[in-house]
Amino acid sequence: MTRVEFFFNVEDKLQKLAELGEKAIAKNVKLMMFVQNDEAAKEIQQYLWSLPHRFLPNHLASDALASATPIVIDWKGEQLLHDEVLINLQHPQPVFFSRFRRLIEIVGVDEADKSLARIRYKFYRDRGYEIKSYNASGNVT
Repeated sequence: MTRVEFFFNVEDKLQKLAELGEKAIAKNVKLMMFVQNDEAAKEIQQYLWSLPHRFLPNHLASDALASATPIVIDWKGEQLLHDEVLINLQHPQPVFFSRFRRLIEIVGVDEADKSLARIRYKFYRDRGYEIKSYNASGNVT
């Protein structure tokens, strides 16, 4: 069964994505970042490639090199290149989330984001998924 984790009160989602990407690469784990749209995908891709003192190789799912890279960024869900870790930044939850071993939801500090996250949280909980929640400082809640 998919392990579900929520990171709440994240002030800088790009920074959190980079942090999770760095941890995944260190553990030789493949990561898919499922984002809202093409614009968001390109923004995240640019951010990850431009980090000083970090190398976080990534490609859009549509890129020919995506299957050989540890971080894949997508917004369509048509090309699922692995089933290790999915970071979801969309609402509602992706229909394919359960094929991944681990699902991470990143929730910002604004009330609209929190409200949508509560709906996704309830969806997972009501279907029997055990959920771990962390606040922005990394403590389990």
